[in-house]
Amino acid sequence: MAGYKVEICGVNTSKLPLLTNEEKTDLFRRIQNGDTDARETYIKGNLRLVLSVIQRFSGSSENLDDLFQIGCIGLIKAIDNFDLSQNVKFSTYAVPMILGEVRRYLRDNNSIRVSRSLRDTAYKALSARELLTKKNLREPTIMEIADEVGISKEEITYAMDAIQSPVSLYEPVYTDGGDPLCVMDQISDKKNREENWVEQLSLSEAMKRLPVRERRIIDMRFFEGKTQTEVAGEVGISQAQVSRLEKNALKAMKSYLD
Repeated sequence: MAGYKVEICGVNTSKLPLLTNEEKTDLFRRIQNGDTDARETYIKGNLRLVLSVIQRFSGSSENLDDLFQIGCIGLIKAIDNFDLSQNVKFSTYAVPMILGEVRRYLRDNNSIRVSRSLRDTAYKALSARELLTKKNLREPTIMEIADEVGISKEEITYAMDAIQSPVSLYEPVYTDGGDPLCVMDQISDKKNREENWVEQLSLSEAMKRLPVRERRIIDMRFFEGKTQTEVAGEVGISQAQVSRLEKNALKAMKSYLD
């Protein structure tokens, strides 16, 4: 992958422009007024964003040049659909768009055969998800998607599962500059909840030494089997903060037990 950090698809990434926040705002206003030169500059200024996304797929058998080009399509779609009036960073909006475009490409080129009806259902659901995400500025629920396309949530879930490519549990799905949030951080820990591993390992004393908020997070995650998204909603902080606090709490507990 190291070679692609220098040049990919004929683009020398070391020479790509770095845009300030002020430049981005000014360019976007010009883009909205039909300035094609500003649009080209904005695209070039965000190619590093595309590169960072396709690095997640460096372990796949797909050609990274191809993935980079597909990612650029997602970037252009994000630029064309981004609403500057919303209080959202462009990168926050663009990354899911780029990621979605690459994953659609990988699904369409998947060697596993999926029936046409399942594909149609899945693509309707994906289109509805993008529409609802743009409209509500958040990820829609399966029920919201089902209501939008008029298909049962069970059919949508089955269709979405059928077209998914395997994903590593350690694949980062979000980062705010600190510790990345991985797929495994969003999975409910039902196995540990059912086996009550915390009690079996006599961790109650270690938990008592934690601050109130960290103790509550550990309790909800490992006793109640809640995801970090659910915990974040109840505690009133971001999912990334829950991830950091959980890791720090577990590290402190391990240190105490050692």
